[in-house]
Amino acid sequence: MPDPVSLASGICAAGALISSWQLRRRALRAEAEIEQLQAELAAERHAASHDPLTGLPNRRAFYRLAAALLTDASGRSVVAVVLDLDDFKQVNDQYGHAAGDQVLISMAERLAAFAGDNLVARLGGDEFAGLLVTPTLDRRWIDHASRRLYEMLAAPISMGGFTLRVTASVGLAPVTGPSQLPEALRQADASMYRAKSLNSGRQARQLVDIGHWPE
Repeated sequence: MPDPVSLASGICAAGALISSWQLRRRALRAEAEIEQLQAELAAERHAASHDPLTGLPNRRAFYRLAAALLTDASGRSVVAVVLDLDDFKQVNDQYGHAAGDQVLISMAERLAAFAGDNLVARLGGDEFAGLLVTPTLDRRWIDHASRRLYEMLAAPISMGGFTLRVTASVGLAPVTGPSQLPEALRQADASMYRAKSLNSGRQARQLVDIGHWPE
């Protein structure tokens, strides 16, 4: 017959093991739930600050990130870029909204590739904006950069059975600090609309207006 004391000790030990295992399972379950909640919160924050189609920061996030960038960019030159696709409504009307979405995605990818580590965003519709930290603000560099951007954006877009070529009107303006951002964006926007109006009805043109820059 088993010793009662030994038996009781064994039962207590087994109970302790079971309790420890249950606690461990609860802790693991709690950790998994916390990780899931953190992932959901991160996804919600990302969704709140990014355009769902292109993945770029949205308008609200652009202004927040731009303010932080300009605060940290003391001593460096910064250029505001605003661009708008030309005759984009015709793409949707002629080829459908799925083709229009693909055009927006392609343009966003090209703009992000051009900007590199700089800030770019989709402000809404077919309008995009960016802040570029540049080595200089002389007119020669700005003209070269704007032409390269235009050529990247105007390259043909493969749509499966056919290709599209969509151009963009681009405006640029220098930014001297966080408080000057709204005015710089207004100037860039005005330059963009000047480019669009001057090139209305023309094809394969340089749709860039760089305004007044240092020589």
